[in-house]
Amino acid sequence: MRIIISGGGTGGHVYPAIAIANALKERGVKDILFVGAEGKLEMEKVPKAGYKIEGLDIQGFHRTRKWRNILFPFRLIKSLMKARKIIDKFGPDVVVGVGGYASGPVLRIAQSKGISTVIQEQNSYPGITNKLLAKKANRIFVAYDRMERFFDQARMLVTGNPVRTDLLDLSGARTEAYKHFGLDPTKKTVFLTGGSLGARAINQAVATQNDLVSDLKNVQLLWQVGKIYYEEYSKSALAQLEHIHVLSFVDRMDLAYAAADLVVCRAGALTISELTLVAKPTILLPSPNVAEDHQTKNAMALVEANAAILIKDINANKQMIPQALSLLQDETQMRLLSDNIKKLGRPDARNVIADTIIKIGRNEA
Repeated sequence: MRIIISGGGTGGHVYPAIAIANALKERGVKDILFVGAEGKLEMEKVPKAGYKIEGLDIQGFHRTRKWRNILFPFRLIKSLMKARKIIDKFGPDVVVGVGGYASGPVLRIAQSKGISTVIQEQNSYPGITNKLLAKKANRIFVAYDRMERFFDQARMLVTGNPVRTDLLDLSGARTEAYKHFGLDPTKKTVFLTGGSLGARAINQAVATQNDLVSDLKNVQLLWQVGKIYYEEYSKSALAQLEHIHVLSFVDRMDLAYAAADLVVCRAGALTISELTLVAKPTILLPSPNVAEDHQTKNAMALVEANAAILIKDINANKQMIPQALSLLQDETQMRLLSDNIKKLGRPDARNVIADTIIKIGRNEA
């Protein structure tokens, strides 16, 4: 069986794609080809994961800076032509779209040729590309309930988002986590993360509450500021304090989650899927700079289930740190959030998706 996996652009698309590929590989599928967008994250991460990847010269459509769309039609035509060549040469049985720029041309060509296609939608509110491609897809894998508002329910399967297997069992990892990050096992740990690039609102909210954060006695911060903010915050007075650990990038997310008593983070689809599996009390600060306001919609799915707390960016400076410290003192609320977020987890997502793809490739589904 030959499978093409297309899409990417962000970790929220790339890492689920790799998780699907790994699950397919475990089932004996040897011929897996990724197709991504040139210059994007997938062109680095996919080869590191051991898979071949082809790149398309494609970019997204700019909704605000419309002058940047001048070359969009030409790039789209060029990408469609290259996608056709890739598909003709590779001869896939199934093409998997995970969202992102490259998935559009590849799935469009595959569907025009009558090749089976599936879509994996990570968010609670799908983007325009997946809405269009879903009309001819054999199966649509979704992470949230009530997605029949957007997709044909007969072809939809609620699977959750596929995540890395190292997050499925963190029991016994806490001691290793303390050692790895140099944490004090006698103190409660707040893990703050804005992703690989960092989140300005989260970082500023910590710095704004400088006096409160400096005087913490029984609480320590594992503070991942992101690579673009690291130089600024690693030299700050806060970073010199023993109970504040400033990191550019977290190389072991499994250990960061294992160490955390409370997580403060953005509300990307993959992050939320990870949180449902590690079952940590969480404060979400959805990014307001995401298309379709995906992150707020993702966060609200948890808030409505009383499984997380939401703080808007504009309120972060005043509310984030006080809310986090208050929550740490409320064991009942912490336990409730943990129990409720765990109920939303779907640890078998990668396996269900891989099994279904193989059945479709064999014309059994």
